[in-house]
Amino acid sequence: MLRYAGQRLLAAIPLLLIVPLLIFLLMDLAPGDPAVVLAGENATPKRLRELRENLNLDENVFVRYLDWVGSALRGDLGMSLWSNQTVTELLLRRMATTLSLVLFAIVLAVTIGLVLGILGALRPGGVVDRGINALASVAIAIPAFWFGLVLVLLFAVTHQIFPAFGYVPISEGVVPWFQHLVLPGVALALLPAAEVTLQLRSALGQVLGSDYILNAEARGLSRASVIGKHGLKNACIPVVTVLGFRVSEVLGGAVTIEIIYNMPGLGSLAVNSVQNHDVPVLLGFVLFTTVVVILVNLLVDISYGYFNPKVRS
Repeated sequence: MLRYAGQRLLAAIPLLLIVPLLIFLLMDLAPGDPAVVLAGENATPKRLRELRENLNLDENVFVRYLDWVGSALRGDLGMSLWSNQTVTELLLRRMATTLSLVLFAIVLAVTIGLVLGILGALRPGGVVDRGINALASVAIAIPAFWFGLVLVLLFAVTHQIFPAFGYVPISEGVVPWFQHLVLPGVALALLPAAEVTLQLRSALGQVLGSDYILNAEARGLSRASVIGKHGLKNACIPVVTVLGFRVSEVLGGAVTIEIIYNMPGLGSLAVNSVQNHDVPVLLGFVLFTTVVVILVNLLVDISYGYFNPKVRS
């Protein structure tokens, strides 16, 4: 299994090189000039020329890319073009907010998906099953940003149960930290929770109709033991696969949710870097998200060995 994990990590190296290259090419083709943005209005041609020389903007895009790769391999992601801070410092400062939001949303989505998926699979075609399928289908069609605004209107403006905007670090208290994560976390967890529900309901329904499940029930095992020990373990393989793909969607959705709730996370940092043509910050953000997605997919592959012992060999 360790050899397999090592092979997967080696296969991810080209992805870590290709994604930043695409960002370099896209930013180079995008309208606007970072030197003009930094110089401000009424900048002299001499000032613009100096900025381009200092930022190596006159160099070929592939030369700038190779320089960035060499620095990144040494642990240097460069300096922000818009501020005097290093990219690593900016990412570390914003990382806690985004990771808290994403982890909260994933845990909430898995919890809701497990409960509703099991309830729907116990009596296929029943009233509860049809209601859960209808609810999950509607949830998939609802945009996260719209649902986030509705939550703010209902639970922050009208009833004032949760705060509408901002973020409080966990170091300032678990309760305030949790309260600021509830509304954005629920909005972000809506889609993955619905998909986990539908996937688990379908997979668990098929597993519960298998011969070995019927034999387990015939031996007198309780319903809870059959579902928890035998049914879920086999039904979770497709669910884990879907969940692994949805992590990247949650990271992407966090950009919009952080802007709606005015949370100082990586999403708002990425948007500002695009607007200001701050290429080093954008590259650092892309590298971080790429590494997270690769690690999540690696964990998904490793989890197959737990759910299916045949994979271990």
